[in-house]
Amino acid sequence: MSGSLLLTVNLLALLSLGVIFNVAHSLRYDLQSGATKCISEEIKANAMSVGKYSVINPNEGFPLPDTHRVTVRVNSPHGNNYHFGDHVEAGNFAFTAAESGDYTACFWTPEHKVPVMVTIEFDWRTGVAAKDWSNVAKKGQVETMELELKKLYDTVASIHEEMFYLREREEEMQQLNRSTNSKMATLSFLSIVVCLSVAGLQFWHLKTFFERKKLL
Repeated sequence: MSGSLLLTVNLLALLSLGVIFNVAHSLRYDLQSGATKCISEEIKANAMSVGKYSVINPNEGFPLPDTHRVTVRVNSPHGNNYHFGDHVEAGNFAFTAAESGDYTACFWTPEHKVPVMVTIEFDWRTGVAAKDWSNVAKKGQVETMELELKKLYDTVASIHEEMFYLREREEEMQQLNRSTNSKMATLSFLSIVVCLSVAGLQFWHLKTFFERKKLL
């Protein structure tokens, strides 16, 4: 019975995690020397975010070449700096978002006479995915069932917060649409007034011209 319940909890947790969008990004990409690549992540206020990055050594077993070091900067939507690494081969960051919006992590390498290709491995997690559940299990000495239930609870809470966040964004978009429609209506009315004024002036000018020529 406990085995079936545990399986059910696991399935619910996995399904719930699938509902949350953009909670984790794990990728590997190439960056040419002298180029810059930025990755953005939409994070809501008070959400936890953690990330780690490393440069893949092209010559395994040997020290990383100096040409394969990168500069990293993580910024908030308002330009506040949350992390900066200058000429590094690996690093990590963790912060709690102060405001909602798109946070960016930018990587760039200095330009070299002989272009080189740098391979970067980057893992960025937010929300429930940013928690270190192994430490939670070790510190709390909880059973497997309790750990899964805690994961499920935090996942549901995150979905609940995400729904409120999406509702706020929807209201902002609706307000923007109403404002845009109002401005367009005002602009259309002014355009009609201008067109009628120009048409009236043209009619008056033609009438005056024909009267002077005694054609009317």
